[in-house]
Amino acid sequence: MSVIRYSAASLSASLSSDPSIVENHLADQLIRSGVHVGASEKRSWRNSLPALARDLHDAGLDRVEVILEYRMPLTSKRTDAILAGVHPRTGKHSFVAVELKQWSEAHLWEDNDSIVEVEGARYKSSHPSTQVADYVDYLRDFTRTLEDCPDELQGVAYLHNATDFAVGDLLASPEAARAPVFTGERRGDFVRHLQSLLAQDESGTSAADRFLGSAISPSRQLMAVAADEIRKQEQFVLLDEQRTARDMVLHKVRQARSADTKSVVLITGGPGSGKSVIALSLMGELAREGRAAVHATGSRSFTQTLRKVAGKGSTRTKELFKYFNNFMEAEKNGLEVLILDEAHRIRENSVNRFTRSALRRNARSQIDELLDAARVPVFLLDQNQVVRPGELGTPADIRRAAEARGFGVEHIDLTDQFRSGGSLAYIEWVERLLGLREAESGPCPWDGTDENFEVATVDSVEELQQRLEAKLPDYGARMTAGYCWPWSDPRPDGSLVADVKIGSWERPWNLKGDRALGGAPPSALWATDPAGFGQVGCVYTAQGFEYDWNGVILGPDLVWRQKVNDGRGAWVARRSESRDPVFTKRVSDDHMDRLIRNTYKVLLTRGMVGTLLYSTDAETQQFLRSLIPARRTSQESDVRGTERS
Repeated sequence: MSVIRYSAASLSASLSSDPSIVENHLADQLIRSGVHVGASEKRSWRNSLPALARDLHDAGLDRVEVILEYRMPLTSKRTDAILAGVHPRTGKHSFVAVELKQWSEAHLWEDNDSIVEVEGARYKSSHPSTQVADYVDYLRDFTRTLEDCPDELQGVAYLHNATDFAVGDLLASPEAARAPVFTGERRGDFVRHLQSLLAQDESGTSAADRFLGSAISPSRQLMAVAADEIRKQEQFVLLDEQRTARDMVLHKVRQARSADTKSVVLITGGPGSGKSVIALSLMGELAREGRAAVHATGSRSFTQTLRKVAGKGSTRTKELFKYFNNFMEAEKNGLEVLILDEAHRIRENSVNRFTRSALRRNARSQIDELLDAARVPVFLLDQNQVVRPGELGTPADIRRAAEARGFGVEHIDLTDQFRSGGSLAYIEWVERLLGLREAESGPCPWDGTDENFEVATVDSVEELQQRLEAKLPDYGARMTAGYCWPWSDPRPDGSLVADVKIGSWERPWNLKGDRALGGAPPSALWATDPAGFGQVGCVYTAQGFEYDWNGVILGPDLVWRQKVNDGRGAWVARRSESRDPVFTKRVSDDHMDRLIRNTYKVLLTRGMVGTLLYSTDAETQQFLRSLIPARRTSQESDVRGTERS
């Protein structure tokens, strides 16, 4: 992947002669990766990088290699700088992750040890020591070259504009023990700390080459470690906004108990931004504290999978995972915490065909039921994943309902992606492709510059299957499709009906039920059981899950037509081609159009490593080919192998 790398001496010289050269270099590289670089980011570089370069020079570390804005594996998170050199005592390679803060004043939020309010900033932040320590833990987990020598990487936070007094409670926080934090007032201590980790007059070239050339460890997928997350200890490293969200919920829970108050927490983010990771991390921490907490979703597959995987062997643990409609008769504030994952699937009310007539007559809105059920209800959602009529979990809906009842709302937005290889560029490309970014100008070519994530079209559904099968020895892979074919029940002998037929190719949908049949896993385990590769998944089964390689069949329910919209081209949603029974006449054409686009956004954003696309419609397939360049060689597309600078 592209990296921004200087020797400390050359960085200092470039900044001294013309700082804009370094700033433009950084901006160009980040923009190519889909990162929007604004004036504030350039200002932070102009304030922070000269301070770091000066201190490296004063420390006699001119030969140390400086890697700027390093993007961590399988996420769009970036470290400010990684210093690469040789350890002065051991003679081994030594790496230092540096978190640079231009804060001049900051303090702990509501006396919480890990959440910081910064003077003039719009959002709350993690404690800088927490932030850089989490980066270090994450890099140790995913950078193969550090596997046997994790202590070669250390972290440090540098608040170069601050005095000790201005950030005094940060320095006194227990979180400061996780990684050293220095202020500008203690610049001499910072210089000496760097000298204790990096040798003077030793080149860091070899160390930087080794670090950047490292293979990347396989990702920790959500369901693979769910049981340990709940029962034993935290398995996921939460970064930045993720940790802030988790810590804010924990703080509000403790506050609600001691002060007899109620708070609502709203956590929003796109696919793969870590919402479900936060939810499971919260469940684990709250369980270890003995808190009354329950997890709920509106997804049958997701809840059933959590019960089977996280609750395996424990009936009590299984009971922690419920559905949104389980709270019609819940005691008011009977729970300390209710974690509402996939909250974009909240419905108008909880009534279904099994609801007793007395409850049916007095049914309230489902949002009100969920707000009442706990001291701290936590809503995690992505409003662009609403795929069924009657789903109304948007930030505006939840805030309106909470404020009408006099409840304060804390809102955290998770801006970074972990699914889709952490590719912000790919998420933006999908949203533009489907017309889900109203401020943008519409579909644009996939330029392929994000080397962490592969996107390609295939010429046939047979090729789609073959290419995914070729990935199976090393990766997980699944194939999904729009709901454009009938979905039969299994035959009496247990065999599956191959309903998805495209030319001479045919394959069954995933099972509907909770019992394995015909060699296929139950519906809830389709995304996680290796046997799930044998069936085509639909949106109701795939939503909420992730897998390495993602094959998507765009059916005839959504087609591109060039000779519409004044010749500019547009997507056309076709009700007659959909087999989804939810699209009745009561669903307007505009609403149906949006739901079908959201459906394909969900399907297109399940992959961690790459996505292959195929449309059954010839004109749409031609349009996709015009946007996506010819596929790379297998050597170039092996994003899990050795990365090249």
